Amino acid sequence: MIIGLGNPGEKYSETRHNSGWMVLDDLARKLAPVYESEKWRGILAEKGEIGLFKPLTYMNESGKAVKKLLRAHRGAEPDILVVSDDLALDLGYIRIRPSGSSGGHNGLQSVIDHLGSDGFARLRVGIGPRPDAVPARAFVLGRFCRREEQVLRGVITAASDAVLYWMEHGAEDAMDRFNGRVI
Repeated sequence: MIIGLGNPGEKYSETRHNSGWMVLDDLARKLAPVYESEKWRGILAEKGEIGLFKPLTYMNESGKAVKKLLRAHRGAEPDILVVSDDLALDLGYIRIRPSGSSGGHNGLQSVIDHLGSDGFARLRVGIGPRPDAVPARAFVLGRFCRREEQVLRGVITAASDAVLYWMEHGAEDAMDRFNGRVI
């Protein structure tokens, strides 16, 4: 199960904070048709054993929808990879980890809190650096400038490729191949 974090609504659609959704949109174009599911409060795409999920809760409440979706998978819990933006990473970089803390990311913290564990893989898409004069909230909810959009397209493609590689080879191999500057 690949979970992309973002905020619903047109005003957030192209913001830095929705980088996780952008990666899932790219994956959905490659893998499966997408449909909205009121049952799980999100947008879902499925192909065989692969599920792509974009919670339609706001970022800080992402864990509620994720927990509800995963509860539906009774029996074996699926491998989970959560894709999110990362203010601490510069644009052009991605980082995969097999588990870990939220790193101050409220969406990841919500997933950790609702699942009761930080033992899931995550892929962070760099959106920094944040200019000192711009508050963090304003920066993550801001849009990319034209110069950044060109880099972002390459990053989204590389992050999507990293997810596909993770599915095939696991977190450790994906880390070796993709962590760092991808564009």
